[in-house]
Amino acid sequence: MLARLPRIGPGAYARIATASFVILVLIVFSGAAVRLTGSGLGCPTWPKCHGHLVTTEVSGHAAIEFGNRMVTGFVAALAVLAALAAFLRRPFRRDLAILGVLLPIGVAGQVVLGGLSVLYDLAPGWVMGHFLLSQLILAAAFALMWRARREPSDLPPPADRRTVIATRALVPLAAWVLFMGTVATASGPHPGASGDDVVTRLSFHGGSTMTWVIHWHGRFSTLLGVSAIVLWFYLRRVDAASGLRRAVTVLCVALAVQGAVGIVQYETKLPAGVVWVHVVMATLTWLSVLWAVAAAGRLATSEEPEPSRAPARVTA
Repeated sequence: MLARLPRIGPGAYARIATASFVILVLIVFSGAAVRLTGSGLGCPTWPKCHGHLVTTEVSGHAAIEFGNRMVTGFVAALAVLAALAAFLRRPFRRDLAILGVLLPIGVAGQVVLGGLSVLYDLAPGWVMGHFLLSQLILAAAFALMWRARREPSDLPPPADRRTVIATRALVPLAAWVLFMGTVATASGPHPGASGDDVVTRLSFHGGSTMTWVIHWHGRFSTLLGVSAIVLWFYLRRVDAASGLRRAVTVLCVALAVQGAVGIVQYETKLPAGVVWVHVVMATLTWLSVLWAVAAAGRLATSEEPEPSRAPARVTA
């Protein structure tokens, strides 16, 4: 029976992993659009929409919300395919199988959180968890795509410890900035519903909660930007690998664009379209951090000598 199962080559599996990653990024963008168009409660029940699992008799907010649910089904199918195909890939790689299995597990968690978000009328905690879990799934999907497109012998060799550690230090800071962004959104004017729907907003700082959170979100975002710039100069000083320097350059550009969008949305009183761009840029910035970490390579083990660092350039 097992002998009859198809075998998948490295190239074909890399394409499956890439497709899974791309569709997972797109579903984050469409999910943000659902919220910012006020369509989060367009289908007020779950899993059915107005009493139907599958229906074409919806319009407006219900159509947007139901359409996003249908796309989620396609995302789930690709995630399952990536997991199953990892076990059919030849030669088999344990790292790809582990990462592949994480995708359908994560998507299943997203479906549950999405349902709970609807059932609890878009309570901030559920919606925040829904978005943050999507970023964790993207981390797994990116790692799967990155590794699937490279054989173990092609992966970056052990790098200078300070370079790897400095790059990886951006991850917790970027994750905190993402979290603060969800808190800002959960206290802002876009609850995800429209009309007469009443959605609870965060108000732990009274009437000034949104302003207070936005300012702190901006401070940590600035810290992330400064850290990325410092890392960029450090990588030039030690003549780090060109792939890593390219990734950090893209990260710095993404952070600059994100900062500009953040200022615009604050000064224009948070219009939905600009907020959507801000969410898109936040996701792309997170992916840039993941790219930089992957490009930095792994730390040398105790048995492996660290590569010699190129001497710093001397300028007259």
